[in-house]
Amino acid sequence: MSNATEHDFYAGPGEEATGAVYTSTGGDWDSITQEQADRQDETLVINMGPQHPSTHGVLRLMLECEGETVKSIRPGIGFLHTGIEKNMEYRTWSQGTAFVTRMDYVAPLFNEAAYCFSVERLLGIEDQIPQRAQEIRVLVMELNRIASHLVAIGTGGMEIGALTVMTIGFREREVILDFLEALTGLRMNHAYIRPGGVAVDLPETGLTQLRGVIDWLEKHLPEYAGFCNENPIFKMRMEGIGYMSLSACMALGMTGPVLRSTGYAWDLRKQQPYCGYETYDFDVPTWDTCDSYGRFRIRLQEMWESLKIVKQCAERLEKSVGQPVMITDAKIGTPADLAVGPDGQGNSHEHIKHIMGESMEALIHHFKVTTEGYRVPVGQAYVPIESPKGELGCHVVSDGGTRPYRSHMRDPGFNHLQSIPIMCEGGMISDVVVAIGSLDPVMGGVDR
Repeated sequence: MSNATEHDFYAGPGEEATGAVYTSTGGDWDSITQEQADRQDETLVINMGPQHPSTHGVLRLMLECEGETVKSIRPGIGFLHTGIEKNMEYRTWSQGTAFVTRMDYVAPLFNEAAYCFSVERLLGIEDQIPQRAQEIRVLVMELNRIASHLVAIGTGGMEIGALTVMTIGFREREVILDFLEALTGLRMNHAYIRPGGVAVDLPETGLTQLRGVIDWLEKHLPEYAGFCNENPIFKMRMEGIGYMSLSACMALGMTGPVLRSTGYAWDLRKQQPYCGYETYDFDVPTWDTCDSYGRFRIRLQEMWESLKIVKQCAERLEKSVGQPVMITDAKIGTPADLAVGPDGQGNSHEHIKHIMGESMEALIHHFKVTTEGYRVPVGQAYVPIESPKGELGCHVVSDGGTRPYRSHMRDPGFNHLQSIPIMCEGGMISDVVVAIGSLDPVMGGVDR
Protein backbone atom coordinates (compact mmCIF):
# COMPACT_ATOMS: atom_id res chain seq x y z
CA MET A 1 0.00 0.00 0.00
CA SER A 2 1.13 3.55 -0.64
CA ASN A 3 -0.56 6.88 -0.35
CA ALA A 4 0.29 10.55 -0.63
CA THR A 5 -1.15 12.37 2.37
CA GLU A 6 -0.43 15.38 4.51
CA HIS A 7 0.14 13.14 7.58
CA ASP A 8 3.55 11.70 8.41
CA PHE A 9 3.35 8.67 10.72
CA TYR A 10 7.02 9.09 11.58
CA ALA A 11 6.89 12.78 12.47
CA GLY A 12 7.76 13.85 15.97
CA PRO A 13 5.40 15.73 18.32
CA GLY A 14 4.64 19.16 16.97
CA GLU A 15 6.13 18.52 13.55
CA GLU A 16 3.96 19.33 10.55
CA ALA A 17 4.32 17.92 7.05
CA THR A 18 4.97 20.26 4.16
CA GLY A 19 3.82 18.79 0.88
CA ALA A 20 3.02 15.18 0.15
CA VAL A 21 4.11 12.38 2.49
CA TYR A 22 4.54 8.90 1.04
CA THR A 23 4.12 5.76 3.10
CA SER A 24 5.77 2.73 1.49
CA THR A 25 5.16 -0.81 2.73
CA GLY A 26 6.59 -3.27 0.26
CA GLY A 27 6.58 -3.68 -3.51
CA ASP A 28 4.60 -0.58 -4.30
CA TRP A 29 7.17 1.71 -5.88
CA ASP A 30 5.32 1.98 -9.18
CA SER A 31 2.29 3.48 -7.50
CA ILE A 32 4.44 5.93 -5.54
CA THR A 33 6.25 7.14 -8.64
CA GLN A 34 2.94 7.49 -10.48
CA GLU A 35 1.45 9.55 -7.66
CA GLN A 36 4.52 11.75 -7.62
CA ALA A 37 4.42 12.17 -11.41
CA ASP A 38 0.79 13.24 -11.22
CA ARG A 39 1.76 16.06 -8.86
CA GLN A 40 3.88 17.59 -11.66
CA ASP A 41 6.34 19.33 -9.33
CA GLU A 42 10.13 19.34 -9.54
CA THR A 43 10.77 16.73 -6.83
CA LEU A 44 12.44 13.55 -8.07
CA VAL A 45 11.74 10.47 -5.91
CA ILE A 46 14.46 7.83 -6.19
CA ASN A 47 14.48 4.34 -4.71
CA MET A 48 18.22 3.65 -4.38
CA GLY A 49 18.29 -0.05 -3.72
CA PRO A 50 17.81 -2.47 -2.21
CA GLN A 51 21.47 -2.79 -3.22
CA HIS A 52 25.00 -3.10 -1.92
CA PRO A 53 26.77 0.31 -1.98
CA SER A 54 29.87 -0.06 0.23
CA THR A 55 27.60 -1.43 2.95
CA HIS A 56 28.68 -5.08 2.88
CA GLY A 57 25.04 -6.10 2.77
CA VAL A 58 21.72 -4.94 1.32
CA LEU A 59 20.49 -1.42 2.12
CA ARG A 60 17.60 0.57 0.70
CA LEU A 61 17.69 4.36 0.50
CA MET A 62 14.62 6.46 -0.28
CA LEU A 63 15.60 9.85 -1.68
CA GLU A 64 13.71 12.96 -2.66
CA CYS A 65 15.82 15.20 -4.90
CA GLU A 66 15.60 18.46 -6.73
CA GLY A 67 17.87 17.96 -9.69
CA GLU A 68 21.07 16.43 -8.27
CA THR A 69 20.53 17.81 -4.76
CA VAL A 70 19.24 15.50 -2.04
CA LYS A 71 16.39 17.14 -0.14
CA SER A 72 15.32 14.12 1.91
CA ILE A 73 16.79 10.67 2.47
CA ARG A 74 15.65 7.75 4.59
CA PRO A 75 17.45 4.42 5.05
CA GLY A 76 15.45 1.21 4.91
CA ILE A 77 16.96 -1.77 6.74
CA GLY A 78 15.98 -5.33 7.63
CA PHE A 79 16.95 -7.23 4.48
CA LEU A 80 19.56 -9.33 6.31
CA HIS A 81 17.58 -10.01 9.47
CA THR A 82 18.22 -13.66 10.35
CA GLY A 83 16.86 -13.98 13.89
CA ILE A 84 20.28 -14.70 15.37
CA GLU A 85 19.56 -13.20 18.79
CA LYS A 86 16.33 -15.21 19.16
CA ASN A 87 18.02 -18.39 17.97
CA MET A 88 20.64 -18.02 20.70
CA GLU A 89 17.93 -18.44 23.33
CA TYR A 90 17.59 -22.05 22.17
CA ARG A 91 21.30 -22.95 22.20
CA THR A 92 23.81 -23.42 24.98
CA TRP A 93 26.09 -20.61 26.12
CA SER A 94 29.08 -22.11 24.32
CA GLN A 95 27.10 -22.52 21.09
CA GLY A 96 26.29 -18.80 21.06
CA THR A 97 29.73 -18.04 19.65
CA ALA A 98 28.85 -19.78 16.39
CA PHE A 99 25.81 -17.48 16.03
CA VAL A 100 27.22 -14.06 16.91
CA THR A 101 30.20 -14.51 14.58
CA ARG A 102 27.77 -14.31 11.64
CA MET A 103 26.53 -10.81 12.50
CA ASP A 104 29.33 -8.50 11.40
CA TYR A 105 30.87 -11.04 9.05
CA VAL A 106 33.64 -8.64 7.97
CA ALA A 107 34.94 -8.53 11.56
CA PRO A 108 33.52 -11.74 13.07
CA LEU A 109 36.11 -12.19 15.81
CA PHE A 110 34.98 -8.97 17.52
CA ASN A 111 31.42 -10.32 17.81
CA GLU A 112 32.79 -13.46 19.42
CA ALA A 113 34.96 -11.47 21.82
CA ALA A 114 32.17 -9.15 23.00
CA TYR A 115 29.84 -12.10 23.60
CA CYS A 116 32.44 -14.17 25.43
CA PHE A 117 33.55 -11.26 27.62
CA SER A 118 29.94 -10.76 28.74
CA VAL A 119 29.46 -14.46 29.48
CA GLU A 120 32.74 -14.57 31.39
CA ARG A 121 31.62 -11.59 33.50
CA LEU A 122 28.42 -13.42 34.41
CA LEU A 123 30.44 -16.53 35.27
CA GLY A 124 32.86 -14.47 37.36
CA ILE A 125 35.92 -15.92 35.62
CA GLU A 126 37.36 -12.80 33.96
CA ASP A 127 40.50 -13.01 36.09
CA GLN A 128 40.94 -16.74 35.42
CA ILE A 129 41.43 -16.59 31.64
CA PRO A 130 44.91 -17.92 30.76
CA GLN A 131 47.37 -15.24 29.71
CA ARG A 132 48.21 -16.99 26.44
CA ALA A 133 44.51 -17.08 25.55
CA GLN A 134 44.28 -13.32 26.10
CA GLU A 135 47.34 -12.76 23.91
CA ILE A 136 45.84 -14.85 21.11
CA ARG A 137 42.55 -12.97 21.43
CA VAL A 138 44.31 -9.62 21.03
CA LEU A 139 46.30 -11.00 18.09
CA VAL A 140 43.30 -12.22 16.11
CA MET A 141 41.24 -9.11 16.89
CA GLU A 142 43.95 -6.76 15.65
CA LEU A 143 44.55 -8.81 12.51
CA ASN A 144 40.79 -8.77 11.96
CA ARG A 145 40.77 -4.99 12.50
CA ILE A 146 43.30 -4.56 9.70
CA ALA A 147 41.29 -6.88 7.42
CA SER A 148 38.08 -4.95 8.15
CA HIS A 149 39.72 -1.58 7.44
CA LEU A 150 41.10 -2.97 4.18
CA VAL A 151 37.55 -3.81 3.10
CA ALA A 152 36.29 -0.36 4.13
CA ILE A 153 39.09 1.44 2.31
CA GLY A 154 39.02 -0.86 -0.72
CA THR A 155 35.27 -0.86 -1.37
CA GLY A 156 34.96 2.83 -0.48
CA GLY A 157 37.67 3.64 -3.00
CA MET A 158 36.11 1.44 -5.65
CA GLU A 159 32.82 3.37 -5.41
CA ILE A 160 34.58 6.58 -6.53
CA GLY A 161 36.68 4.93 -9.24
CA ALA A 162 39.86 4.04 -7.33
CA LEU A 163 39.74 0.42 -8.47
CA THR A 164 43.38 -0.31 -7.70
CA VAL A 165 42.81 0.49 -4.03
CA MET A 166 40.18 -2.26 -3.94
CA THR A 167 42.33 -4.88 -5.67
CA ILE A 168 45.35 -4.33 -3.43
CA GLY A 169 43.10 -4.09 -0.38
CA PHE A 170 41.73 -7.55 -0.99
CA ARG A 171 45.26 -8.78 -1.73
CA GLU A 172 46.42 -7.88 1.78
CA ARG A 173 43.20 -9.15 3.30
CA GLU A 174 43.77 -12.56 1.75
CA VAL A 175 47.14 -12.81 3.49
CA ILE A 176 45.44 -12.19 6.84
CA LEU A 177 42.57 -14.57 6.10
CA ASP A 178 45.07 -17.30 5.17
CA PHE A 179 46.59 -16.99 8.64
CA LEU A 180 43.18 -17.00 10.37
CA GLU A 181 42.19 -20.05 8.34
CA ALA A 182 45.34 -21.89 9.41
CA LEU A 183 44.56 -21.02 13.03
CA THR A 184 40.79 -21.50 13.23
CA GLY A 185 40.00 -23.67 10.21
CA LEU A 186 37.81 -21.01 8.57
CA ARG A 187 38.33 -17.77 6.64
CA MET A 188 35.38 -16.14 8.41
CA ASN A 189 32.63 -17.04 10.90
CA HIS A 190 35.30 -18.69 13.00
CA ALA A 191 33.58 -19.48 16.36
CA TYR A 192 37.15 -19.44 17.65
CA ILE A 193 36.95 -17.24 20.75
CA ARG A 194 35.04 -19.23 23.40
CA PRO A 195 33.93 -18.44 26.96
CA GLY A 196 37.03 -19.27 29.00
CA GLY A 197 39.64 -18.85 26.28
CA VAL A 198 40.04 -19.87 22.66
CA ALA A 199 39.23 -23.09 20.83
CA VAL A 200 42.76 -24.23 19.95
CA ASP A 201 46.34 -23.02 20.27
CA LEU A 202 48.46 -21.76 17.40
CA PRO A 203 49.56 -24.51 14.99
CA GLU A 204 53.21 -25.56 14.97
CA THR A 205 53.93 -23.23 12.06
CA GLY A 206 51.73 -20.44 13.45
CA LEU A 207 54.44 -18.05 14.61
CA THR A 208 56.42 -18.51 11.41
CA GLN A 209 53.35 -17.74 9.32
CA LEU A 210 52.55 -14.76 11.55
CA ARG A 211 56.01 -13.32 10.93
CA GLY A 212 55.34 -13.66 7.22
CA VAL A 213 52.05 -11.74 7.56
CA ILE A 214 53.81 -8.95 9.48
CA ASP A 215 56.56 -8.67 6.87
CA TRP A 216 54.02 -8.60 4.02
CA LEU A 217 51.93 -5.85 5.64
CA GLU A 218 54.96 -3.72 6.47
CA LYS A 219 55.97 -3.90 2.83
CA HIS A 220 52.58 -3.18 1.25
CA LEU A 221 50.61 -0.92 3.63
CA PRO A 222 52.53 2.20 2.49
CA GLU A 223 50.97 1.79 -0.98
CA TYR A 224 47.55 3.02 0.22
CA ALA A 225 48.94 6.35 1.33
CA GLY A 226 50.83 6.65 -1.95
CA PHE A 227 47.69 6.03 -3.99
CA CYS A 228 45.23 8.16 -2.04
CA ASN A 229 46.52 10.61 0.56
CA GLU A 230 47.35 13.46 -1.83
CA ASN A 231 45.50 12.22 -4.91
CA PRO A 232 43.56 15.34 -6.05
CA ILE A 233 40.59 13.38 -7.44
CA PHE A 234 40.38 11.21 -4.32
CA LYS A 235 40.50 14.25 -2.04
CA MET A 236 37.98 16.16 -4.14
CA ARG A 237 35.47 13.31 -3.77
CA MET A 238 36.11 12.80 -0.03
CA GLU A 239 36.85 16.16 1.60
CA GLY A 240 33.84 17.90 3.10
CA ILE A 241 31.57 14.94 2.31
CA GLY A 242 29.56 13.24 5.06
CA TYR A 243 30.19 16.01 7.58
CA MET A 244 29.41 15.04 11.19
CA SER A 245 30.40 17.42 13.99
CA LEU A 246 31.32 16.25 17.48
CA SER A 247 27.98 17.37 18.90
CA ALA A 248 26.11 15.45 16.18
CA CYS A 249 28.20 12.33 16.86
CA MET A 250 27.50 12.55 20.59
CA ALA A 251 23.77 13.06 20.01
CA LEU A 252 23.47 10.00 17.78
CA GLY A 253 25.82 7.65 19.64
CA MET A 254 28.47 7.65 16.93
CA THR A 255 31.74 5.92 17.81
CA GLY A 256 34.86 4.57 16.14
CA PRO A 257 36.55 6.36 13.22
CA VAL A 258 33.47 8.57 12.71
CA LEU A 259 33.81 10.01 16.23
CA ARG A 260 37.59 10.19 16.08
CA SER A 261 37.41 12.16 12.80
CA THR A 262 36.09 15.06 14.91
CA GLY A 263 39.35 15.11 16.89
CA TYR A 264 37.97 13.24 19.92
CA ALA A 265 40.36 10.39 20.85
CA TRP A 266 37.76 7.98 22.24
CA ASP A 267 38.89 4.36 22.01
CA LEU A 268 37.64 1.73 24.46
CA ARG A 269 40.99 -0.06 24.33
CA LYS A 270 42.41 3.01 26.08
CA GLN A 271 39.38 4.41 27.95
CA GLN A 272 38.01 1.11 29.31
CA PRO A 273 40.79 -1.45 28.74
CA TYR A 274 39.93 -5.12 28.37
CA CYS A 275 41.87 -8.23 27.44
CA GLY A 276 45.08 -6.64 28.72
CA TYR A 277 45.15 -3.80 26.17
CA GLU A 278 46.55 -1.48 28.82
CA THR A 279 49.82 -3.44 28.60
CA TYR A 280 50.29 -2.78 24.87
CA ASP A 281 51.95 0.25 23.32
CA PHE A 282 49.81 1.94 20.66
CA ASP A 283 48.29 5.32 19.82
CA VAL A 284 44.73 6.43 19.00
CA PRO A 285 44.74 8.31 15.65
CA THR A 286 42.40 11.27 15.25
CA TRP A 287 41.60 13.80 12.53
CA ASP A 288 39.97 17.21 12.65
CA THR A 289 37.90 17.49 9.47
CA CYS A 290 34.73 15.59 10.55
CA ASP A 291 34.38 14.22 7.00
CA SER A 292 34.85 11.11 4.86
CA TYR A 293 38.46 11.94 4.10
CA GLY A 294 39.29 12.14 7.79
CA ARG A 295 37.73 8.71 8.41
CA PHE A 296 39.82 7.26 5.58
CA ARG A 297 43.02 8.70 7.04
CA ILE A 298 42.14 7.40 10.51
CA ARG A 299 41.58 3.85 9.22
CA LEU A 300 44.85 4.06 7.33
CA GLN A 301 46.75 5.00 10.48
CA GLU A 302 44.86 2.51 12.65
CA MET A 303 46.13 -0.33 10.47
CA TRP A 304 49.67 0.67 11.40
CA GLU A 305 48.77 0.87 15.09
CA SER A 306 47.16 -2.58 14.91
CA LEU A 307 50.27 -3.93 13.21
CA LYS A 308 52.29 -2.50 16.09
CA ILE A 309 50.11 -4.48 18.54
CA VAL A 310 50.39 -7.63 16.40
CA LYS A 311 54.19 -7.44 16.64
CA GLN A 312 53.97 -7.21 20.43
CA CYS A 313 51.62 -10.22 20.48
CA ALA A 314 54.10 -12.23 18.40
CA GLU A 315 56.87 -11.51 20.91
CA ARG A 316 54.67 -12.50 23.86
CA LEU A 317 53.42 -15.67 22.19
CA GLU A 318 56.97 -16.80 21.54
CA LYS A 319 57.58 -16.69 25.31
CA SER A 320 54.33 -18.44 26.32
CA VAL A 321 54.52 -21.51 24.06
CA GLY A 322 52.99 -24.53 25.79
CA GLN A 323 50.85 -22.57 28.24
CA PRO A 324 47.08 -23.27 28.39
CA VAL A 325 44.63 -21.43 26.14
CA MET A 326 41.43 -22.40 27.97
CA ILE A 327 40.29 -22.07 31.57
CA THR A 328 41.24 -25.14 33.57
CA ASP A 329 37.79 -25.55 35.19
CA ALA A 330 36.53 -28.62 33.34
CA LYS A 331 32.91 -27.81 34.25
CA ILE A 332 33.04 -24.58 32.23
CA GLY A 333 35.82 -24.72 29.69
CA THR A 334 35.00 -26.35 26.40
CA PRO A 335 37.75 -28.88 25.71
CA ALA A 336 40.67 -26.77 24.50
CA ASP A 337 42.72 -29.92 23.97
CA LEU A 338 40.70 -30.42 20.82
CA ALA A 339 43.11 -30.60 17.92
CA VAL A 340 43.07 -31.69 14.31
CA GLY A 341 44.07 -35.30 13.91
CA PRO A 342 46.64 -36.61 11.44
CA ASP A 343 43.88 -37.14 8.88
CA GLY A 344 43.17 -33.41 8.85
CA GLN A 345 39.87 -33.74 10.66
CA GLY A 346 38.37 -35.09 13.86
CA ASN A 347 40.38 -34.97 17.06
CA SER A 348 43.93 -35.74 18.11
CA HIS A 349 44.73 -39.24 19.34
CA GLU A 350 46.13 -37.84 22.58
CA HIS A 351 42.88 -36.12 23.52
CA ILE A 352 40.71 -39.09 22.59
CA LYS A 353 43.00 -41.39 24.57
CA HIS A 354 42.70 -39.16 27.61
CA ILE A 355 38.93 -38.71 27.73
CA MET A 356 38.06 -42.24 26.58
CA GLY A 357 40.68 -44.37 28.28
CA GLU A 358 42.35 -42.56 31.16
CA SER A 359 39.84 -40.38 33.00
CA MET A 360 36.17 -41.07 33.66
CA GLU A 361 35.81 -37.51 35.02
CA ALA A 362 37.21 -36.07 31.79
CA LEU A 363 34.74 -38.13 29.78
CA ILE A 364 31.82 -36.99 31.94
CA HIS A 365 32.79 -33.32 31.70
CA HIS A 366 33.35 -33.60 27.96
CA PHE A 367 29.92 -35.17 27.49
CA LYS A 368 28.04 -32.70 29.70
CA VAL A 369 29.73 -29.56 28.34
CA THR A 370 29.21 -30.70 24.75
CA THR A 371 25.59 -31.80 25.09
CA GLU A 372 23.92 -30.01 27.99
CA GLY A 373 26.31 -27.09 28.45
CA TYR A 374 27.12 -25.34 31.72
CA ARG A 375 24.91 -23.24 33.95
CA VAL A 376 25.51 -19.51 34.23
CA PRO A 377 24.53 -17.64 37.44
CA VAL A 378 21.43 -15.45 37.36
CA GLY A 379 22.18 -11.90 36.28
CA GLN A 380 22.97 -9.69 33.34
CA ALA A 381 26.12 -8.19 31.89
CA TYR A 382 27.13 -5.78 29.14
CA VAL A 383 30.74 -5.57 27.96
CA PRO A 384 31.62 -3.09 25.19
CA ILE A 385 34.74 -3.39 23.04
CA GLU A 386 36.33 -1.29 20.30
CA SER A 387 35.48 -2.94 16.99
CA PRO A 388 36.82 -1.56 13.66
CA LYS A 389 33.52 0.32 13.25
CA GLY A 390 33.10 1.61 16.81
CA GLU A 391 31.59 0.45 20.09
CA LEU A 392 30.38 -3.13 19.83
CA GLY A 393 28.78 -4.55 22.95
CA CYS A 394 26.86 -7.63 24.00
CA HIS A 395 24.13 -7.61 26.63
CA VAL A 396 23.41 -11.08 27.98
CA VAL A 397 20.81 -12.07 30.57
CA SER A 398 20.85 -15.38 32.43
CA ASP A 399 18.07 -17.05 34.41
CA GLY A 400 20.50 -19.58 35.82
CA GLY A 401 20.06 -22.13 33.05
CA THR A 402 22.29 -23.56 30.34
CA ARG A 403 21.00 -21.16 27.69
CA PRO A 404 20.84 -17.35 27.46
CA TYR A 405 17.51 -15.93 28.59
CA ARG A 406 18.28 -12.96 26.34
CA SER A 407 21.20 -11.89 24.21
CA HIS A 408 21.43 -8.61 22.33
CA MET A 409 24.27 -6.97 20.40
CA ARG A 410 24.88 -3.24 20.20
CA ASP A 411 26.24 -2.96 16.68
CA PRO A 412 27.81 0.43 15.82
CA GLY A 413 26.48 0.32 12.26
CA PHE A 414 22.88 0.45 13.52
CA ASN A 415 23.57 3.75 15.28
CA HIS A 416 25.64 5.11 12.42
CA LEU A 417 22.93 4.62 9.78
CA GLN A 418 20.76 7.10 11.69
CA SER A 419 23.20 9.82 10.62
CA ILE A 420 22.58 9.37 6.88
CA PRO A 421 20.01 12.22 6.65
CA ILE A 422 22.34 14.60 8.53
CA MET A 423 25.29 13.73 6.31
CA CYS A 424 23.52 13.63 2.96
CA GLU A 425 20.60 16.07 2.91
CA GLY A 426 21.62 19.20 1.05
CA GLY A 427 24.42 17.37 -0.76
CA MET A 428 24.67 15.71 -4.16
CA ILE A 429 23.35 12.28 -5.13
CA SER A 430 26.88 11.30 -6.16
CA ASP A 431 28.10 11.91 -2.59
CA VAL A 432 25.56 9.64 -0.88
CA VAL A 433 27.53 6.43 -1.37
CA VAL A 434 30.77 8.15 -0.35
CA ALA A 435 29.18 9.22 2.93
CA ILE A 436 27.75 5.76 3.59
CA GLY A 437 31.04 4.08 2.73
CA SER A 438 32.82 6.28 5.29
CA LEU A 439 30.57 4.79 7.99
CA ASP A 440 31.58 1.24 7.00
CA PRO A 441 28.28 -0.39 8.04
CA VAL A 442 27.91 -4.16 7.77
CA MET A 443 24.25 -4.90 7.27
CA GLY A 444 24.45 -8.34 8.87
CA GLY A 445 25.38 -6.58 12.10
CA VAL A 446 22.79 -3.85 11.62
CA ASP A 447 19.90 -6.24 10.96
CA ARG A 448 20.98 -9.30 12.98
